[in-house]
Amino acid sequence: MKTLPALNAKQIIKTLKKLGFVKDRQKGSHLVLINPNTNRRTVVPVHFGKTIKKPLLKSIIENDCRVSVKEFLSAL
Repeated sequence: MKTLPALNAKQIIKTLKKLGFVKDRQKGSHLVLINPNTNRRTVVPVHFGKTIKKPLLKSIIENDCRVSVKEFLSAL
């Protein structure tokens, strides 16, 4: 497994949109994305200028979106 790079919220959102996620709603600094095909939902904290910590990124990818890290990195 490749190691996860340091990504900011904008890069993560762009990659999730490539994987079929669309914006559902946003409250404050938390953007909720949903995949209409699988009904998977994830929340991405949007703090511009800061990177998302690797454990949180891995949790978003594997637990919320249910895609492999390899698949996420190929969409990146």
